[in-house]
Amino acid sequence: MPSAPGTAQWSSRFAFVMAAVGSSVGLGNLWRFSSEAGSNGGGAFILIYLLAVVLVCIPVLMSEYLVGRAGLSANAVDSVGELAIKSKRTRNWGVLGWIGMVAGFLIVTFYCVVAAWVIRYIFKFLGNDFAGKTSDEVADVFVNFISTPMQVLPWFLIFALITTWLVSRGVNRGIEFAAKVLMPLFFVLLAGLALFALVSNIGNGGTAEAMAFLYSPDFSKITPQVANAALGQAFFSVGVGSAIMITYGSYLPQDISIPKASVLVGLVDTGVALIAGLAIFPIVFAFGLEASAGAGLFFITLPNAFVSMGSLGTIIGAAFFFLAFFAAITSSVSLLEPSVAFVSERFKLTKAKAAWIMGAIMILIGLISVYGVRPGGDTFALDAIDGFTGQVMLPLAGLLIVLFVGWRLDKAIIAEEFQGSELLGKLLLLLTRFVAPIFVFIVLLSSIYTGYFAG
Repeated sequence: MPSAPGTAQWSSRFAFVMAAVGSSVGLGNLWRFSSEAGSNGGGAFILIYLLAVVLVCIPVLMSEYLVGRAGLSANAVDSVGELAIKSKRTRNWGVLGWIGMVAGFLIVTFYCVVAAWVIRYIFKFLGNDFAGKTSDEVADVFVNFISTPMQVLPWFLIFALITTWLVSRGVNRGIEFAAKVLMPLFFVLLAGLALFALVSNIGNGGTAEAMAFLYSPDFSKITPQVANAALGQAFFSVGVGSAIMITYGSYLPQDISIPKASVLVGLVDTGVALIAGLAIFPIVFAFGLEASAGAGLFFITLPNAFVSMGSLGTIIGAAFFFLAFFAAITSSVSLLEPSVAFVSERFKLTKAKAAWIMGAIMILIGLISVYGVRPGGDTFALDAIDGFTGQVMLPLAGLLIVLFVGWRLDKAIIAEEFQGSELLGKLLLLLTRFVAPIFVFIVLLSSIYTGYFAG
């Protein structure tokens, strides 16, 4: 079965892997993973996170790639609807494409805001702005910055415009170009920072304490809340449930194995998150900082540690936030792509015109997160969008996609897409049918109750 007619294709297996990994590897692996792991018991959280990736996220990822390549459209809504008709099911299954696409679009609106903070911090370290500041003064820098929308706005606009421009250039000249250039740089920089953090903190106990925190789970800390946070983070990090991988799957050449690609992308994304932990937590423990500082770990706790290193810390701090920028741009491009593909196909517009239209809407909605900050740095608007998309929309879209592929999609379509990887495909399909739906449904209910009804 050929890819969707009229859609672009990845130019090579390497290009696809870099783009898919770039989509999954983002601020979720750095800012959000370190924040969630630190706030939820370290090793206990990571254990459940690993299980969630293997048993839930990889089967969901496989389902999304399958629907994207087997469908006749680049956009998720029509891909699902057309496959439903082929399978003699109602076209209303296309609603899962709508949920995922809207979720991804809402995420990118606040993602650009967090990325704006990242860009500003690159220049703060390059300008040595933190030199001589106390820990309280470093914290005040961040709080005052995000509490002043006019300071955030220029950096937000810069990042949003870069994202839109890359998407407007199309699959090969935009998304693929960014991934092939930035992702290898990202991996080199991440490995270098992790190695530096581990080696430089052996003598002061930071490395040993970090290893114990990350890889010696305290099973008493495993609670429904921790399990819920781990699965939510897995969804956010791997990038499933947001229609990204359905759209990316539509650009997937037929000679690439969907089951193998799903396992590769899921495991690489997980590896990056774990290596990021090794780059962050040795420094946190070496300087006696608070591992459960939440989002402040990224913009307050770590900068405090970098400041304590003197001139070396200036270089390490700038490198760290460059790393975060590389991760952010490849993910923001992928988050915007599904809605652009939809507008382009539905309204018969060029990719460039659709990208700039959706980019303008993204900026307008993103202003809610830019300006939705109370004095003291309470990012209530960003947190509300993050909470609703992460706790409700992503798990709901994930649940619907595994139910659709596992129980409603024509088996002949599945068999054709699994050629060459039949055994692995059958194993993942088994998880798609009997394991993933149960866990995702439980987490969806738990997320809704915890986020909106408890207390």
